[in-house]
Amino acid sequence: MKILIYGINYAPELTGIGKYSAELAEWLAAHGHDVSVVTAPPYYPQWQVHDGYRAGRYRKETRAGVTVRRAPLWVPARPGGVKRLIHLASFAVSSVPSLLRAAASRPDLILVVEPALFCAPAAWLTARLCGARAWLHIQDYEVDAAFELGLLKGAGLRAMVKRAERWLMRRFDRVSTISNRMLDLALAKGVAPERAVLLPNWIDVNAIAPRADGGDYRAELGIPADAIVALYSGNMGGKQGLQTLADVARLLADDTRVWFVFCGQGPERAPLQARCEGLPRVRFLDLQPAARLGALLNTADIHLLPQRAGAADLVMPSKLTGMLASGRPVVCGAAAGTELAAVVAHCGLLAPPEDADAMAQAVRTLSDDAHARETLGASARHYALTHLHVDAVLAAAERAFESVVGPKAKAASLKSRTRESDT
Repeated sequence: MKILIYGINYAPELTGIGKYSAELAEWLAAHGHDVSVVTAPPYYPQWQVHDGYRAGRYRKETRAGVTVRRAPLWVPARPGGVKRLIHLASFAVSSVPSLLRAAASRPDLILVVEPALFCAPAAWLTARLCGARAWLHIQDYEVDAAFELGLLKGAGLRAMVKRAERWLMRRFDRVSTISNRMLDLALAKGVAPERAVLLPNWIDVNAIAPRADGGDYRAELGIPADAIVALYSGNMGGKQGLQTLADVARLLADDTRVWFVFCGQGPERAPLQARCEGLPRVRFLDLQPAARLGALLNTADIHLLPQRAGAADLVMPSKLTGMLASGRPVVCGAAAGTELAAVVAHCGLLAPPEDADAMAQAVRTLSDDAHARETLGASARHYALTHLHVDAVLAAAERAFESVVGPKAKAASLKSRTRESDT
């Protein structure tokens, strides 16, 4: 198959949607498909364009067998409401020439990743012009989340945007998303059941596997070997409710066994650091290289997954896959009845969103009970092995892609893989 992936985030971003888009593209390329990508310069989660790239410049490069075209965008230092919309719109407009150039090779499938929904109209129209199938993959219901979290306001505006979103989603040949509850929401927005596909995020369970200790990072951070480490690792943005972490650290300041490690970057890191000032057992780290992710996650005795109220069924945190694969229990802020809560209930403890007292009590409970940590951690690892293995998830995605593009592209794909095996 010839597959064109279109989205604002891509490698070398280390976390979030860019990580998954790159892993999908590279896996498909390694399995004999012709894959190209239209994306932006890497900027996430720091909200600053990475060294070696420029925000205002078109660029073409090759990464791991994938042709990558990058289009300009505007990156605000402090994203929010209107500024975030302008940021997304800037890429949606500037990327159209790159999208058309990439589509000149007549791909079989154009897969657009939301966010940004702004990119979906151009992806759908381009697919129709070049005879490709159009696939919308939703990593994050950005429109719903923006209204639920107060980034956008107004009943009239919300109704208008929802009508436009519904009209657009119904025109794609397939719409996929990463959790069952998010898939239900796609159906509620008018997507026909036969066009809806579950495509969960994944993890390399061999690269991220339980280790007996996290000694490397503990030694580097000056944390005693016998301490209980509560770790948050990931984006530090508005949806995470990170202020809860500072409150939890303060509530447990009298427990000298418990240390906190907050690893990540984003607009909410500076406020979080300010709220943790004076706490001696809190350590901050920048995002770590992918090669060290396993060691970092194994530093934890307990993973922390805060979440703002209203977001739990609109997003499924991408960081959860690594937490589960590391075989450590999770303390999660999620409302009962959400899919996030249903997953974590088998491998950790739940607290209401943004409830620091409840989250602190959950951390204290697990700190006092090594057996519970071991049992819940084993359940987390089991879930990762049975539901999130990268090869199983992406092989299923490959089959779904082949089914929608039709027998001609599928035959070409099989022929390409036969040639590969012969060589």
